[in-house]
Amino acid sequence: MPLAMAGAAAVKAASDRGADGVCQVRTRMRDVTLLADALRDTGAAVVSGTDRVTARWEAVEAVFTRDTEGIWGAHFTGADQARAMELVTAVDGAYGRRVQRAVLERLRDQAPAAGLRLESETVDDNAGVRLVFEVERT
Repeated sequence: MPLAMAGAAAVKAASDRGADGVCQVRTRMRDVTLLADALRDTGAAVVSGTDRVTARWEAVEAVFTRDTEGIWGAHFTGADQARAMELVTAVDGAYGRRVQRAVLERLRDQAPAAGLRLESETVDDNAGVRLVFEVERT
């Protein structure tokens, strides 16, 4: 999964700035553990719960909550729309890298049970990973 593809989907729907100074952004992220880890990867102090994640970068705070589809949306305070979008893009990139690691780990772990042996693994300049498996003969 090239990260360029993950970055292109950084903001799925829209962002809008309210009169109260809160900028709201809808993301493509679903997994609470990966989200919290991605936030930490961007330097945020994180308090994580099942349905709410709070992240703080110096004077900026984001409260992430789930919508009815299970997708996390962020409510930013202390940031204008440009800064909020910058942070969401950074978190999205970190989230994409976390998803990629999790998928690769699962593939490596499940390959032997499927009769496959990992023959080679390469990473390209865009952080895309290519795994080559060989079917083991029984």
